[in-house]
Order: sequence, then structure tokens, then C-alpha cells
Amino acid sequence: MTFTKRKVRTRTKIRGTSDRPRLSVYKSNKFMSAQIINDEKGTTLVSVTEKQLGKLGELGKDGTGKAHEIGKMIAEKALKAKIKKVVFDKGGYAYHGKIKAIAEGAREGGLSF
Repeated sequence: MTFTKRKVRTRTKIRGTSDRPRLSVYKSNKFMSAQIINDEKGTTLVSVTEKQLGKLGELGKDGTGKAHEIGKMIAEKALKAKIKKVVFDKGGYAYHGKIKAIAEGAREGGLSF
């Protein structure tokens, strides 16, 4: 099954509302990002990219460490925006490695999904 088919299958089941917006993750070969989206209005409420982390010496080049920090940062920004509950959208990615680390970091930061 191709990435696009998995992504479409996931998105047909997941819908972000104003009560529970959608936490969407994206991963390229170089960078990762996460954003919280209200699908009813079609707006992005909070977003974090790996570039915003800056240089994290203690994490080194470990991708899962950076992903965990992205999860914590998105949770911190979401709590400031009074968002506590979200729906997790992993897109077409498998739930392991960096995607799982973002989810665990967000849970650790205070988001519930």
C-alpha cells in the first residue's frame, strides 16, 4: 500500500473540531514538524518545526530525541492557547520511531489524545 493511500485512509476517519483539533505530523528526509489544526475553520492554531528547536547539543543528531522535543514544544504552545485535547493524525506514517516520539512528547507535555 502506498503512502498516499494510507494517508487518505487515515484522514477519512480523523476530523479536527474546535473542541478537539487535529495534531498533524509531517516528516521529510531532513526535518520534522507538527501543527494543530481546526478543520471546521480550516486554520492552523499552533505549529512547531524542527528548525525552531535550534541547536540541541544534549540530543545530538538523534532524530527521536528531536521528535520528542517537538512533541513537548507543541504541547507547551497548545496549553498556552488553551488546547488540552487533540486528535492525533499520523498521516501515512507508521506509528513508531519519530512519529511515536512526537506523540509521547506531546502526551508528556500535557496533551491528551
